[in-house]
Amino acid sequence: MRIRRTILSLIFLIAAAVGTFAQERTVVNDRAAAAKLLGRHRLSLQWISWEYFGTATVTNKGGVYQLKGEQKGKGNSDLLRIDGTISVIDAKSFIFRGTITTRVSHINNGEQCERKGEMTFRITGNR
Repeated sequence: MRIRRTILSLIFLIAAAVGTFAQERTVVNDRAAAAKLLGRHRLSLQWISWEYFGTATVTNKGGVYQLKGEQKGKGNSDLLRIDGTISVIDAKSFIFRGTITTRVSHINNGEQCERKGEMTFRITGNR
């Protein structure tokens, strides 16, 4: 009986830990906007290039929208990387939680810059 109680306690602790680490589902306030976000998109940082683009991909895994992408400079080490989750999708904006990394030769002495946290992306004009 004591072993059974120990095993049940262990199972309960594991289940509680898994629930703690599970990501919250993305709050979708506009289904049409969510549908437009899914899939592959062109990605660019103005200081790298407007002529050639990287790719950003949005996926939906278990109700959690994930965003991952990269743009690399041609003939140099410039780059843009984005990796994280989308917590909220509205008609004209979405909230991203994750990391954006940039490295541009003429900014910050060409050193890599990294921003982590929550950021809001908005639709402005045609972008």
